[in-house]
Amino acid sequence: MAGRLLTRTLAQFASGANCAKSRAANRNYWTTLRSTPTALTAGRAAFLLGLPALPCFGYAAYRKVQSSAVVCALEKGEVLEQADYLYSCAETEKLYQLLLQYKDSDDAEFLWRLARASRDLALLPNVEAERKKQLTFEAFEYAQKALEKDEACFAAHKWYAVCLSDVGDYKGVKVKIGNSYIIREHLERAIELNPKDATSIHILGYWCFAFAELPWYQRKVAAVIFSSPPESTYEEALAFFLKAEEVDPNFYSKNLLMLGKTYLAMKDKEKALLWLTKAKEYPAHTLEDKEVHKEAVDLLKKLG
Repeated sequence: MAGRLLTRTLAQFASGANCAKSRAANRNYWTTLRSTPTALTAGRAAFLLGLPALPCFGYAAYRKVQSSAVVCALEKGEVLEQADYLYSCAETEKLYQLLLQYKDSDDAEFLWRLARASRDLALLPNVEAERKKQLTFEAFEYAQKALEKDEACFAAHKWYAVCLSDVGDYKGVKVKIGNSYIIREHLERAIELNPKDATSIHILGYWCFAFAELPWYQRKVAAVIFSSPPESTYEEALAFFLKAEEVDPNFYSKNLLMLGKTYLAMKDKEKALLWLTKAKEYPAHTLEDKEVHKEAVDLLKKLG
């Protein structure tokens, strides 16, 4: 009851009505993908998520969230309700401080959210390089712990995959390519556990697209690491992007953009124009939405 009352209290403040919009009305409370792909190699395919920090509620609500006595008294469901509200408002620092109190929890629901909050904090502007690295590895540690606590938690698999990709940026090309198949396995497991999570499906499509774009010499590295590495093609990427759209239509501007880019790679100009136009017209609620809009406009100009 306390959590529901607090949520209603937060919602009463003028800025609270805009919180859902700050996440582009994403029902899955998903962080967005960074526009520069770097997950499989230093210059390719990352699942790096970044968010603008948007102030979302007034002083009285802030005082409630900041009070550790109140937070500690709340039950699990109420704390998670607060956490998801703060996440929907992109209140990254407050969310991190809230969840950090549960870093030693045995509950995967706290731990995967803490992993997500840690990496979101790492991706904020002006974070120093050493702090960014610390938070990146911290996020992976929490995601790994969440997976150990509950192997049946789809979000633990998803964030383990995302965070494993992140730490690979610090470990070189060979390690990143080796990790890439582990990443795929966990994304597939996340989808198996929750087939309605459009974002996991999108990330797997992004993984396939990025792998298809790798230059031949990086594919050769993969062939050395794996005796028969799985083929990831544009057709496979397309299937995942379309599936994500089927599960949750218009849920994410980047999915629209990637559909357009995939059709471009497959030389289907007509369908590329369709999806790039949708990406261009998507309401720009977040920084990434604006970046998607710009890229879509640039690609449409090139198509004439």
